[in-house]
Amino acid sequence: MAVNRVGLVVHGGRAEAQAAAGAVREWCEEHAVVCTDIDVWQEGARHSARAEVDAAGDPDLIVTLGGDGTFLRGARLAAENDALVLGVDLGRVGFLTEVPVPAVRAALDAVYEERITVESRMLLTMRASCRLEVPAQMEALTRYGRGPMLPPPRVRTDCAAGGDWGVAMNVTALNDVVLEKLARDRQVSVAVYLAGRLLACYSADALLVATPTGSTAYSFAAGGPVVSPRAEALVFTPVAPHMVFDRSVVAAPDEPVALRVLERSGQAAVSVDGQLRGVLGPGDWIGVYAAPRRLKAVRLGPMDFYGRLRERMNLTDAPAALADGRAAPLWPVNSPRPADLAHLALPGAPEVTAGPPPGGTPPAV
Repeated sequence: MAVNRVGLVVHGGRAEAQAAAGAVREWCEEHAVVCTDIDVWQEGARHSARAEVDAAGDPDLIVTLGGDGTFLRGARLAAENDALVLGVDLGRVGFLTEVPVPAVRAALDAVYEERITVESRMLLTMRASCRLEVPAQMEALTRYGRGPMLPPPRVRTDCAAGGDWGVAMNVTALNDVVLEKLARDRQVSVAVYLAGRLLACYSADALLVATPTGSTAYSFAAGGPVVSPRAEALVFTPVAPHMVFDRSVVAAPDEPVALRVLERSGQAAVSVDGQLRGVLGPGDWIGVYAAPRRLKAVRLGPMDFYGRLRERMNLTDAPAALADGRAAPLWPVNSPRPADLAHLALPGAPEVTAGPPPGGTPPAV
């Protein structure tokens, strides 16, 4: 797709992000592309995604300069406007950002010349038994980053509301929707339903529903499974539950996960991608399900998700597995793929920068 307007989301607290932003602005000027800064860190009242992209002139490409947190902010804007999003990596443990800073101009050239792959990522949305509101007195305790929290979600007027199905929220989550306790000395008590059927009632610090993309974020820290970002699933994970069954449950994308605050529970906070968006009381509920819209992430080539998982999580090999003193060779092999494997989505062979790995090349399957 042609790029006419670029929205720039910059982590203002990092000097290298500011320098990279200058390179993006220079590129836009050279190519007669309008470039507008979207200051999601601004002081004062925060705006909805719709208000921010309207103020930026409806950009068709969002470029984020920072880590995964900055990318999440840009993704929220891109999803609202059905725009592409390109993440420039300045983070520490990132899975979302794509491009290193030195390659930002080359990446923009690739987008401009349509030499890219657009990766479709699953998003979450939600309904609630009532409008979500954040009590005014919570502001001082819940300031996020360097600015106040996002406003409560708007109600979607294009959807039927009320009755058993609740109110449709104008929410998109790339990572997760979380229901968590507010008081440090008290857990939340929540009934969890999958596909309309009661699974169990939990007493826990939090309960979260993650996308495959978000499986390496809060859900992973809480003991949830790692899920390929190419998968389609809802990952339900309880956080520090006071019960024997503490496992995650992976549901199909058309099996909504509902969380109802029980009668004797205290209040619970609703967070979307780490941003507090409302507070629920006993009897209130939210239903989380796959959104009809998708995130369109720019990829310059095949994403080596599992290689990145090994690198970013500092995975090490069991000493017993390496008792013979030889490291495992890399996959995939350099030889042509057999006909019976041609349909599989295997990444290309890694670039060879040295001789063959110890132990030689593994045989073809």
